[in-house]
Amino acid sequence: MRVLKFALASVAALIIFSGSAYAIEVNKKIAAPGDPEDIWDMISEFCSIQDWHPAVEQCNESEEGGDTYRVLTLKGGGKIKEKLVGHDDESYTYQIVESPLPVKNYQAKIWVEEDARQPDRTDIHWDATFDANGASDEDAAKTIAGIFEDGLKNIKHMALDSEDDQEDQD
Repeated sequence: MRVLKFALASVAALIIFSGSAYAIEVNKKIAAPGDPEDIWDMISEFCSIQDWHPAVEQCNESEEGGDTYRVLTLKGGGKIKEKLVGHDDESYTYQIVESPLPVKNYQAKIWVEEDARQPDRTDIHWDATFDANGASDEDAAKTIAGIFEDGLKNIKHMALDSEDDQEDQD
C-alpha cells in the first residue's frame, strides 16, 4: 500500500511540476530609429500603452494593496486587467490578472536596448510566457504574437515620425 501511495504521489508531483516546463513562449523584437532613452520615454509609463498600441482604446491605472494595476479597454470591446510586477530604466514586467485572451499564467516583459549593429537604432523586445486557456497552444501563441507585432510596429512607426519631425526642425 505504501508503494502505491508513493507512486501516486510521485506521478502527481511529476504532473504538477512538468506543467511549467511546457509554458508557451512568445519573443518578438523590432529595431527602430533613435536611442533607447528616447524610445523608452515613449513607452515606459505603464498606461502609455494606450498611446502606442493600436488595439487599446483606453488605459486606467490604479493601486490596490500597494500594487499597480492597469485596465485596458480594447477597441471593439473587452477589458484586460494587468499587474505591474517590475520596472526599471529600460523595462517593465507585468502579469495578466483578468482577460478574454486565451491565456493563463501569463507574464510578459517589454524592454529596449541599443541595437548592437547600429548605435543610432534601438531594439525593442516584448517577450511572454503563458499557458493556453480555452484554445490550442498554437492559437494562443498566434494571438499573443499578433498583439506584440501590432504594438511593436506602431512603436517603430512613432519613432520614424519622431525622427522625421526632428529632421524637419533642423
